[in-house]
Amino acid sequence: FVSVLTYLTRDKLVSLSGGLVFAAASFAVSYVLAYLITKIFKIRVGRRGTFINMFVNANTIFIGLPLNSALFGTKSMPYFLIYYVMNTISTWAIGIFFISSDDPTRDKTEKQSFNWKKLLPMPLVGLLISIVVLLLAIPIPGWVSTTFSMVGGIVTPMSLIYIGIILADAGLKSIHFDRDSILALIGRFIIVPAVMIIILKLFGGSMPKLESSTLIIQAAAPGL
Repeated sequence: FVSVLTYLTRDKLVSLSGGLVFAAASFAVSYVLAYLITKIFKIRVGRRGTFINMFVNANTIFIGLPLNSALFGTKSMPYFLIYYVMNTISTWAIGIFFISSDDPTRDKTEKQSFNWKKLLPMPLVGLLISIVVLLLAIPIPGWVSTTFSMVGGIVTPMSLIYIGIILADAGLKSIHFDRDSILALIGRFIIVPAVMIIILKLFGGSMPKLESSTLIIQAAAPGL
């Protein structure tokens, strides 16, 4: 919420629409490639949904945001928000269906229902509200802005601490690299960033360097 009001203006918001299109195109191509790879390499049922999500969707909040802040600073926040929006929609509007439909224990006759709340996690809700406030030029009291800034300031350090706790709890010995894992990692760290680079090279000639760098780095972030 604070980042949008701090780093975006109405004119800037309009100018970022091109980045949304490029990010959406990258996700679309990545889904097609991931699906084809599951067929070509015969990824077994029960792993396909997770494989596709690992291949396509990045962990933008816990890893992507701290990474972007460390590399490019706060000036990259508007561009980060572009990728975050597309990644969230991709995960909860598309990716979740691949996982739920790939459950080998699920009754095939059971009708699947979609939880719309999952499509609107709180960070995205904050983003949408901030865009409304920005477009309508609604004044925000100073004490609200200060409080939100203090809370927002703990996101990066807390996310890094959380990731460290998860890694320590899981332990490195729990990680096993088989063919499917290696293919998923190649997709996440090589193929998907390459797709983004190619799209930007072909169609994003006038895009600011910081924006293209941010989109590429987010495309190369670890899987969600």
